[in-house]
Amino acid sequence: MTELYENFHKFFEIIVADTAELLENVYRIRYQVLCVEKRLPGFEPEHCPDQQEKDGYDSHSCHVLLRYRPTGDFIGTVRLILPDSSKPEKLLPVELYGQTDPMLCDIKALPRLQTAEISRFLVVSQFDRRKDERRREGRRKEVTEIDSDNRSVQDRRSTDRRSALSIGLVLMSGVMRMSVKYNIRHWLSVADPALNKLMGFYGLNFNPIGPPVNYHGIRRPYYVKVEDALDKMYKEHRDAWEVVTECGAYNLNSH
Repeated sequence: MTELYENFHKFFEIIVADTAELLENVYRIRYQVLCVEKRLPGFEPEHCPDQQEKDGYDSHSCHVLLRYRPTGDFIGTVRLILPDSSKPEKLLPVELYGQTDPMLCDIKALPRLQTAEISRFLVVSQFDRRKDERRREGRRKEVTEIDSDNRSVQDRRSTDRRSALSIGLVLMSGVMRMSVKYNIRHWLSVADPALNKLMGFYGLNFNPIGPPVNYHGIRRPYYVKVEDALDKMYKEHRDAWEVVTECGAYNLNSH
């Protein structure tokens, strides 16, 4: 097993939020990041009087929490918006706000029951190694990195990036677990282009399927077939593939 995979288990634990108590932690992290830290525009505390950020997609989504092992704290969350069994015609956010190009990806032609949207991909601010750059640039990012020594941001910048573990990559391991459980073979998202670029370092960048749009900040619609993404990672970034698939335990392919 690679150093990247060992660091994953040394520092992090993926928790499927399948109880009311765990879901409350999900919604409170979202409130903290979106309404208090205001990492994205369009989220106001007064809209969440119970200090939990929720929306109409949560009832047909699956969620994971990211626990930081050294402290036991939950530090991040992500959800996978699944088809709404009670309302199959309900559109996903990417369809409503993404301005997708059907020549790049005809979403309506995808198998609906095997298609889901990655959403609320969030990490609390103290784990955002780019917050200093964000202040200077006035931009919002939701990614962070941590290396095996848990050193300072200044020290980490000088390390080989292949020894650094992206929390974004760790959250994608949670997405993969949910995708296997619900047989999801097509991923959609409306994401920060900078996050997609960082994921590309691990072979997990999605394909743009439309122009950038102003949707809680500058976002772009993306699509990838899960098996294609995993194949690329397996061939070109085996260490990242180990993290995302738990060394093949969560995998739609067999290698």
